[in-house]
Amino acid sequence: MANNEESRGLKSLFDWFANRRKSGSTSLERQEREIADGLWHKCSKCGVLAYTKDLKANQMVCVECGHHNRVDSDERIRQLIDNNTWKPLDEHLRPTDPLEFRDRKLYSDRLRETQDKIGLIDAVRTGLGQINSLPIALGVMDFRFMGGSMGSVVGERLTRMIEQATQRRYPVVIICTSGGARMQEGMLSLMQMAKISAALQRHKDARLLYIPVLTNPTTGGVTASFAMLGDIILAEPKATIGFAGRRVIEQTLREKLPENFQTAEDLLQHGFVDDIVPRTQLKNTLTQLIALHQPVLTTPHMVLWETMSLTSTAAE
Repeated sequence: MANNEESRGLKSLFDWFANRRKSGSTSLERQEREIADGLWHKCSKCGVLAYTKDLKANQMVCVECGHHNRVDSDERIRQLIDNNTWKPLDEHLRPTDPLEFRDRKLYSDRLRETQDKIGLIDAVRTGLGQINSLPIALGVMDFRFMGGSMGSVVGERLTRMIEQATQRRYPVVIICTSGGARMQEGMLSLMQMAKISAALQRHKDARLLYIPVLTNPTTGGVTASFAMLGDIILAEPKATIGFAGRRVIEQTLREKLPENFQTAEDLLQHGFVDDIVPRTQLKNTLTQLIALHQPVLTTPHMVLWETMSLTSTAAE
């Protein structure tokens, strides 16, 4: 009799644990479902759950650890450009497949699938706008589009934007995030490095300001060209910035690289970037830099000269 009661007690105890485990898994599924629905966001660095609305209000920067989550081009434009001042440029330009490239699938199919998925034509958006009422030409790369890779359309859009800025005497800001040149376009992709760099040189010859902002990640041909040609080079905290990948370098050198290798902080220490600016301070920092580098106006001096001339004439 005692044994039967004892076995029933053990069975009920096992049932209790089983029910608890089941309810725990249910709550976990419910939590994951809520996160998937976009109500909550779990920080990939510190693991803290944050209400997505509050995280967006802080420009997708974790309030607990300061981790900068990746943001898309739409969000970047909203963060930097004044309301109702954004005028997109060259949205009609579309990528083609001149090499008829194929890896696991046709490049033309890959392009079409990516365009349908994220609603962008290519990996950069360019336009004119105002940042705290100061005019600016802005290019924003989007990592969602094939890793922000630089193809012919990316190069053409950025070049045309820079030429517009030179003509209008606007400063240029490019938000860089890229895995490098787009291999599916071969040499045509590599040519964009020289084309953009030439446009930036003409912009510089006109004594106009160019500021690249390096975000996570900025690598490959973008780093080897326009990302490092700025008058003032800014970077976001902890951003990965480099040319070749860490694993490739370690295998080539057969050495273990430091933990902070190719981080914004390491590049700042070695003089490759000028400052590290948190995203929440980026708009004000850009405003200050642009205001300080505005072209010198001749109108006040002309007015002063006219006043002096009138005064001397009256005295006579």
